[in-house]
Amino acid sequence: MFEFEIDKRDGRARTARFATPHGTVQTPMFMPVGTQGSVKGISADELTDIGSQMILGNTYHLMLRPGPEMVAAHGGLPGFTAYPGPFLTDSGGFQVMSLGHMRQINEAGVVFKSHLDGSLVNLTPERSIEVQQLLGADVMMTFDECPPFPAEEPYIQASLERTVRWLDRCLKAKTREDQALFAIVQGGIHPRLRQQSLDATLPFGTPGFAIGGLAVGESKAEMFPAVAYTANRLPENKPRYLMGVGHPEDLVAGIALGVDMFDCVYPTRTGRFGYALTDDGRINMNSAAPRQQLIPIDPECDCYACTHHTRAYLAHLVKAEEMLAPRLLSLHNLRYLHRLVERARAAINAGEFQAWATDWGERYFRSQKVTSQTGGSQLPAWFVQALRGEETVSS
Repeated sequence: MFEFEIDKRDGRARTARFATPHGTVQTPMFMPVGTQGSVKGISADELTDIGSQMILGNTYHLMLRPGPEMVAAHGGLPGFTAYPGPFLTDSGGFQVMSLGHMRQINEAGVVFKSHLDGSLVNLTPERSIEVQQLLGADVMMTFDECPPFPAEEPYIQASLERTVRWLDRCLKAKTREDQALFAIVQGGIHPRLRQQSLDATLPFGTPGFAIGGLAVGESKAEMFPAVAYTANRLPENKPRYLMGVGHPEDLVAGIALGVDMFDCVYPTRTGRFGYALTDDGRINMNSAAPRQQLIPIDPECDCYACTHHTRAYLAHLVKAEEMLAPRLLSLHNLRYLHRLVERARAAINAGEFQAWATDWGERYFRSQKVTSQTGGSQLPAWFVQALRGEETVSS
């Protein structure tokens, strides 16, 4: 039911097929985030049209509103949202971390105040699994503690040990065979702690593994060596999911390190703020230049915004605060990331990933005027390190 079959390898990068009850997806892939049962501003048909293969739903938000029982009454997230493909649900751990002073963590779980009405909510590993089973996602995530950055090593160690104990409880609470539960490897940016988490987590043999505890405030120079260290030690025959990461340069670097799955609110959030993603960097549609440009956002893009409208029109919508502006920009940004991973898959299948990734990076970072410490190219040092698979964490 959850078969993972690798098609091609090119260095650490690989393409594969991941079979789920609601369809087989091609990896590497980017998953749009539907926090509250909706990818903001984008319909289910549009998600399918732009090439979305799997959508992420949020356990914390859907638990509070409308409640998992209401979602279950629709037959789970596919019936509730009308998106027919696979879903992945996070466990609520990241949102609990972000609540800060509004929550208390103990061995049993987390008690926190609802951001909606201030009522006390108790979220345990067992409750997280119960909610995710009612939501009916194809892939569920184990309930974990995600330490903030920066955090002291003793705290990170204690939290990863607790995450392993919670994993055991999640597996014991799981009753549905048509849902896969992925374990999460923690450890921050510290190789010793990453290895400790790997040693404790891998024996559980879950159908897939996530790389957690990153993209929480550390620099990319700190993050990607940790990704390299973890990915290199995860099973070859199971999907690897880098949680909460989705900038274009992050996708290319992560794919080079053997990551298969990504998610992030970045494409829709930047769309709502008036930014469009391209191979030449972000275009600020709030600025003056696009208002005079009678060309698409990206002539190479096949999304609705690029095939029907000019930059000048879209910039006008942004300036006029029309509702259509964030919709069209979000649609384009999502399609851009889907096209990016599609191009990466094609390069891997052709055995040309390193050359493609280098060429893409030279173009993308040129607009950011980045000078590498590795020889004067446009590529930043952390990106070059990722393409090489280097695991040394920057001090």
